[in-house]
Amino acid sequence: MEAQKIAVDAIVALTDCDRDAVTSFIRSLYLAGVKDPKRLTFKGLQAIARG
Repeated sequence: MEAQKIAVDAIVALTDCDRDAVTSFIRSLYLAGVKDPKRLTFKGLQAIARG
């Protein structure tokens, strides 16, 4: 759970995106098996850059 919080905080701080949308995306990655906060943050930033 702490990994999700770290990733959400980092992405919101870097991109100023909607916290609820970022939380939902990170939660889906976490449930898919990604547990490392750095990896969650990186994947989240990649998704935002594409979208």
